[in-house]
Amino acid sequence: MGRLIFYPLFVLTMTVIFKNQLLAYFTESNGFDLSNPLIKITEIHHGGPAKDGIPAIDRPHFIKANKAYFLNSTDRILGLSINGVTKAYPIKILNYHEIVNDFFKNKAVVITYCPLCGSGIAFSAHINGKDRTFGVSGLLYNSDVLLYDRETNSLWSQILASAVTGEQSGTPLKMLALTHTPWRDWKKQYPNSLVLSDHLGFERDYNRSPYGGYTDSQHLYFPVSSLNSRYHPKEKVIGLHLKGIHKVYPFTELAKVKSPYQDTVAGQKMTLIFNAEKRTGKILDQQQKEIPTTTLFWFAWMTFYPESLIFNR
Repeated sequence: MGRLIFYPLFVLTMTVIFKNQLLAYFTESNGFDLSNPLIKITEIHHGGPAKDGIPAIDRPHFIKANKAYFLNSTDRILGLSINGVTKAYPIKILNYHEIVNDFFKNKAVVITYCPLCGSGIAFSAHINGKDRTFGVSGLLYNSDVLLYDRETNSLWSQILASAVTGEQSGTPLKMLALTHTPWRDWKKQYPNSLVLSDHLGFERDYNRSPYGGYTDSQHLYFPVSSLNSRYHPKEKVIGLHLKGIHKVYPFTELAKVKSPYQDTVAGQKMTLIFNAEKRTGKILDQQQKEIPTTTLFWFAWMTFYPESLIFNR
């Protein structure tokens, strides 16, 4: 009789334990399906906010450059020019939202920024024949934001430029040439540029950084799979993908050479243009067309691409 009583109690206990574990799993993963992973799911970390706790901007409002009174001349922006349309996205706004779902005429794009990695990357949001919209998952991989698409709930790594879990796992993102530069220089080059307005319907103080002195500190908020101590972890770099080769250009090294500088990667000649004062740079191919690159922190690039060639002068 004792055994008959014990068995149902055992089943009930195990059921409760399983439900608690399941609840913890969904809480830690913010409810995302982590099937078909291309990365170690044990290296996915909860960043603190819930899914959409950091709200993406889905209905961006733009103003003319000469009306952007809230911007100081030295404020950093991400600039994008496509189909004859030019727009600037202030980083002090992106610090609070990380994603802007936008259109350049009929071309769907997504602007992404991870404050923890200093990485601003623009992608085409037209994927496999469909326009997609993205949100902030609240999860991190190697301290970098994991996006999710609202159509399938798959997770996408910003720096890997690929879906890493779920239905879309393995699907790549197409990078667009994005400029990371001070506002005064973008405005001078593109006086008719549109600018993402700070009147977006959110109660945020965009003049105050939520990350304090993070960009100057050696400290990281979240674990990463590896660290390369050759430079300060927050040293700004330009990261390049080309024909399966990865190469990284630390700003400290770029400042040592005269711009423009000729380089060759994967057998392809290219031109580096870098301005040490503006702390901005780009890479052009032989046809003088800009190659999409990523400006970000040293630790972030080397964590994702530890085998990278390193530009050193």
